[in-house]
This record gives sequence, C-alpha cells and structure tokens, in this order.
Amino acid sequence: MQLEINNLSKTYTNGVRALQNVSFTINQGMFGLLGPNGAGKSSLMRTIATLQEADSGSIRLTGLPGEGDLDVLTQKDAVRRVLGYLPQEFGVYPRVTAEAMLDHIASLKGIANGSERKAIVQGLLQKVNLYDVRKKNLGTYSGGMKQRFGIAQALIGSPRLIIVDEPTAGLDPAERNRFHNLLAEIGENTIVILSTHIVEDVTNLCSDMAIICLGQVVATGNPADLVKEVSGKIWQKSVEKAEIDTYRQTHRIISTQLKGGKTRLHAYSDMPLAGFDPVSPDLEDVYFTKITERMEVATV
Repeated sequence: MQLEINNLSKTYTNGVRALQNVSFTINQGMFGLLGPNGAGKSSLMRTIATLQEADSGSIRLTGLPGEGDLDVLTQKDAVRRVLGYLPQEFGVYPRVTAEAMLDHIASLKGIANGSERKAIVQGLLQKVNLYDVRKKNLGTYSGGMKQRFGIAQALIGSPRLIIVDEPTAGLDPAERNRFHNLLAEIGENTIVILSTHIVEDVTNLCSDMAIICLGQVVATGNPADLVKEVSGKIWQKSVEKAEIDTYRQTHRIISTQLKGGKTRLHAYSDMPLAGFDPVSPDLEDVYFTKITERMEVATV
C-alpha cells in the first residue's frame, strides 16, 4: 500500500497559504510528519482525512487489498471506510462509558451484528489497556486514558490508513511510552501517519518521514539518512545569553538551549567555525536546519 500526494495546495479564505504544492509518497508502516505549529501539518491531515477540500493536486491510496486504488479527494465515502483518525483535539461525551461509546461508533461504522461489535469493542479496550475501566464514564478519564480511547476508536473497522495528529502532546513519560508501543504495533500492517512537532517521537517510531514548514515540504526520507546528510556540518559552542544576537548576525545558528547557566548554540556550516566544536548531529539538528533554511527564504 502507498499514499501518493502530488502538488497539493490549500489557501484559506483569510489568505493563509496552508499547503503549497506538497508532494511525497507514504509507504506501509510508520511515517512521521514533523513541523512547527502553523506549518500546515493539521491542514494536510484534515485533507487526507476527507474533512476539507484541496484547491488543487491529488491524493491516491493505492494497493489496497481487495479494494484497488482510491482517489482520496473524490471517493470520500470509500476512503472513510478504510480510515482511522485521531485528531489533535477530539471531544468525548463525559457521561458515557468507554464501552458504550465504542459500541456506538462501531455501529456507525456499519458493524451491525451485536455480538461481533461486543467482541471488537472488548478486544480494542484490552489492546489499549482500558478494559478494566471500560464501565467508567469518559469524563473521569485522564488525558492519557482519553488518548488511548481515541486510538481505540480510530482502530474500529480494521482501517488500512491511520492518521494521528499530535497524539503524545500533554502525556506524561509513562503514558507516552505506552502510546509509542501501541503505535509501533499498529504500524506493522497499516499506513500510520504520525503528525507531530516532537522530534523524539519520529526518531523512536518512524522509518520514513517528511518535514513541513510554512506549507512546504522541506525534507523527506529515512531519519537516519537525513542525519547523515548533515554529518560534519553541525557545530556547538556555549556562550553568555547576551552574546546570542551577535552570533546570529555572523553565523547560521539553528538552535539554542540553556544548559548549566549558559546558552548552547548549534550552528550549521560546511566548514569548521572558529571557537566552535564539532558535534554528532541528531534528527533535531536536521529539523532545525531545514526549518531555519525555509524561514530564511520566506523573509527574503
């Protein structure tokens, strides 16, 4: 299976160009979509999820077992039958139990047989570790429990394409780890798109990724390969806070971090920088390099 996105563009009525000729292909497995807030991630996810129209371009879901190919922008009902979606913000009915809510959603998804629905609901509740609290009202759930309920509802109907938008935002480390394990398991047999601004989530989970900034794709590929591309080009120095602006004027500073009372600068350069030490890059350095480049172009 593949999700093929070609020259996708979207401009809102207020003039914001959310997507500008976005193109890349997503294969089966976990795919990370990285970008800062306002980059266009949610606009892209909503378009793939058939919740908004694109101005131009195409999205095709190809190689579906028993289904063939689907045009996401025109065959919306067919796409929704194979789609699971966990948006960044989703509401729950606070006085309804998790078990009853999942049963209702399963019914809406066309699972008419009551015993079949019951088996599916119980299986999903066990999968997301909510079975013991299935009789509790959703309004009593913690943030992490609600996220796990969200992924349970997204898995109803054995979807072939799953979209999760900022799924670990606000979770504590233990909940985040459990959520990672669940997503990794799901991604073995489906296309899972993980939209996030947390670089570590993509590093830990995804074999392929894209970085989007100001509505444009600025990088695609395997995370490890992207890190190799900046190897030998990232330099580090600790400075006083008052010196940061001076260094920004003379160096391509991609990130700053306060550590031990001083600010640690990361700079990008093809050549060694006087006073800077070389540093082994990680995906965060790739991310900030690509975002910085896009921002510089946008301000010209």
